[in-house]
Amino acid sequence: MNVDMPSPRALRWLVSGSLCAGLALAWLVDLAALYNPDGRWVNWMPVLAVGPLAAAGLLPVRRPGLAHRAGAAAALSLATTAQVAVTVPLSNGSWGLLETGALLALLVLAVRRVKRPGVTVLVVAALAAAVIAQPLRMSLGADTLTWSFLLTFAVGAAVGLGCYLRLLDARRARAVAAARHGERLELARDLHDFVAHHITGIIVQANAALAIHESTPEQVQPILETIARAGSETLDSMRRLVRVLREEEHRSVRPGEMLGELAHLVSAFSGDGGNARLEVTAAARGCRLAPEVETSVHRVVQEALTNVRRHAPGSEVTVSVDAEGDRFRVEVVNRSPATRAAVPAGGRGGFGIVGLRERLHAVDGTLTAGPTPDDGWRLAALFPVLSPVEGSAA
Repeated sequence: MNVDMPSPRALRWLVSGSLCAGLALAWLVDLAALYNPDGRWVNWMPVLAVGPLAAAGLLPVRRPGLAHRAGAAAALSLATTAQVAVTVPLSNGSWGLLETGALLALLVLAVRRVKRPGVTVLVVAALAAAVIAQPLRMSLGADTLTWSFLLTFAVGAAVGLGCYLRLLDARRARAVAAARHGERLELARDLHDFVAHHITGIIVQANAALAIHESTPEQVQPILETIARAGSETLDSMRRLVRVLREEEHRSVRPGEMLGELAHLVSAFSGDGGNARLEVTAAARGCRLAPEVETSVHRVVQEALTNVRRHAPGSEVTVSVDAEGDRFRVEVVNRSPATRAAVPAGGRGGFGIVGLRERLHAVDGTLTAGPTPDDGWRLAALFPVLSPVEGSAA
């Protein structure tokens, strides 16, 4: 439902398994091609050593880095080509499909993932030279040049694929950054309104204290305590803000109206043909939330219902609001729809939950999302609560 989530585990296993199976098959083909019917192995070193070593560079390890692994594989391949071409050129078989496949895969990964441009150029050039030079291990002839020429196209295709994947990664990174920045700006707009609300209350209370400090001084202290508490909460809200910027007119949730706005969201969702219900516990009704937390709760439910309407129309939705200790919990669960929805315009990829994670991080909350056992979807968020006002029922 969102691109910030990892790809399905089954898909990752399928891709990894297919790659391993392909490399193993290529190795078996190499062994069969270089086997001598008389019982002798011809130039076994490129097959039994260089190919698997080059394939080892594809292992998903952090150390050594991809650039070092790819460079080492290219250097080993070039050295093997020079040694075989000079000493014992291949008279039958080939130069090793496993090695070629591993080098081309490393070429794609290097173009896609190596960050420094200069290092990328050097590693790509070394890998390309290693692939194109492999036919030189055979006895020199017209076929050698033909194979090298054909491998040039394979190298070009690998470089093109790597550039395309690198472009997709860069585009996705920009989209994620834009979604996070937009959520920060939306939170900033809301926070601007909430801080203004707090400051207005502080000014009113201060003016009241000035008016009564001579006639009824015993009432000044409670007013000052209210001012101090309001000022402290305002500072806490401002500390969450990365940048305060007000843009176009924006409708936000007013303090104290969050549950009513949630009921309105659920009612509107059901009125549009959906099937949703809202469950609010007594503990949740008695919680005090910071204004920016209230609008974030509203934003979570709004985004969850939008995703259900977009990806699972017709499914039953339950919006649960509860309090667990010092945390306020919101959970939206939808069951699997009776019929699968068509792919929406623009595709299924979106950045709504990316922005939600950014917003919740700013207000010290957490967000989890994932499939349910019955093939539905669950989105849950935890928010901090404020301490109850002294003398209140909370």
